[in-house]
Amino acid sequence: MRTAVVLFTRDLRVNDQPALATACATAEQVVPLFVLDPQLAGRSANRDRFLRQSLADLRATLRGLGGDLLIRRGDPVAETVRLAREVDADGVAVSADVSHYARDRQRRLSDECERHRIAFRAFPGLTVVDPGALTPTNGDHYKVFTPYFRAWAGADWRTAYAAPERIRLPGGPGVGRLPAVPDGESPQAAAGGETVGRRRLRDWLGDLDRYGDSHDDLAGDATSRLSPYLRFGCLSPLEVATAAGDRAGPFVRQLCWRDFHYQVANAFPDLATTAYRRGAAEQWRYDADALDAWQTGHTGVPIVDAGMRQLRAQGWMHNRARLITAGYLTKELGLDWRDGLSWFGRWLLDGDLPNNSGNWQWVAGTGNDTRPYRGFNPLRQAHRFDPAGEYVRRWVPELASVAGAAVHEPWRLPLAVRAGLDYPPPLSDR
Repeated sequence: MRTAVVLFTRDLRVNDQPALATACATAEQVVPLFVLDPQLAGRSANRDRFLRQSLADLRATLRGLGGDLLIRRGDPVAETVRLAREVDADGVAVSADVSHYARDRQRRLSDECERHRIAFRAFPGLTVVDPGALTPTNGDHYKVFTPYFRAWAGADWRTAYAAPERIRLPGGPGVGRLPAVPDGESPQAAAGGETVGRRRLRDWLGDLDRYGDSHDDLAGDATSRLSPYLRFGCLSPLEVATAAGDRAGPFVRQLCWRDFHYQVANAFPDLATTAYRRGAAEQWRYDADALDAWQTGHTGVPIVDAGMRQLRAQGWMHNRARLITAGYLTKELGLDWRDGLSWFGRWLLDGDLPNNSGNWQWVAGTGNDTRPYRGFNPLRQAHRFDPAGEYVRRWVPELASVAGAAVHEPWRLPLAVRAGLDYPPPLSDR
C-alpha cells in the first residue's frame, strides 16, 4: 500500500495505537487526521479543553516522528474521504467504537470508501478486550459483571503495538491549524495528552500496591485518576492493564468494569436514554429546586455536597463519591437518573456513554445490578469512607470549623454552633 489515512477519534496516542501502527507497517506514507466535528462540540467545556490539549500533544509527538496531525473541520466522513482522494490514498483506518454516533460514522465511512474504491478497516484499541469478543452461551453479551470478569481475566489479550519509529507524510495537503485551548469550566481540571497520561501512569504504578486498601478512602485520594486519559485514548487500556500485572487484582478489576460497560453498550446502544433492565420501575418525580441543590452542592448533606463540588472544581469525582451522589439523587430524592447522567456528562473529563450511562443505571436500579433496590445511605458511607471528615472539610469550607466526624451531621450540632454556619439544612427539613 502506498498511502493510508488514519482517522483519530478517541485514540489520541501513538503507543499501542493499532490503526496507526498497522498503517505505518503496511503503507509507504501515512496521513494522521483529526476532524473537529461540530456535532460533538460544546457538550462539555472541560472535555473540549482536555481534547484540544491532547491534540496539541499528539501533533508534537507525530512531528517528532517525522509526521504531523492534519486538522480538518466538518463532517468526519466527508473530510476523511476528501483528504483520502486528495492524497490518492489506498486505505483508511479508524478505531472501532460502540455508541450510536460512532457506529453510524464507521458505517458511513465504510460505505464511502467502498464507493471510491478505497480500502477501509476498523481496528480495536478502546478497550482491553473487544466489546463483542466474549459472549455467554445463552446470549450476545454478559448482563452480569462477575461471570464477565471471569471470562475476561482468562481471555487471551492481544499484544500491544509499539509506537511507530518513523512516519512519512505525502506532499501537498495543508496540516491545518490546531484549535485554541478554551478555559473550561473547572479551574482544577487535569491537563490532557499522552505525555501527561503516560507520566501519570508511571507515577501511579509506584502506588499500586496500596490501591486495594486505600482506593475507597475519600480523603486519601489514592485512585489512579487515569480515567480521562483512557476516555480520550491518550493511554491504551491494554497497556495500563498489562502494566498493572495481576488480572484478578482490584485495580485491574476496575478496568474490567470499563470493558463490561462497553460490551453492554455495544449490545444495547440506547444505554444513555432507556432503562436497560426490562420491567424496571421508573417512577421518578420532578423537583427543579432539589435538582439544583444537588447540582450545586447545597443539599445540606455534607458528603453529597462535597462530591458535587469536587466535580465542578476538578471535572472529576472520586468513584466512591460518584456512587454516593448518584444514589442520593435517585434513591433519596427520587429524581431521574438521566438528569444526573446529563449533569455528570457536562462536567466529567472522563464522561463517556458506556461508563457514565452504565454506572448511573447500575446505581439507579435500572441497569446491570443484580440487586436493583440496593441503596447508598450517605451517612453510613460518609462515616465509613471519610471517618475523620477530611474530605468534607476540603470541599465544603462552610464546615471547616467543625471537627471530626461531627461534620457529617451538622444538624445535630448545638443550636448556637449551627447558627454560626453558613450551611443549609438537609433538603428533607426545608
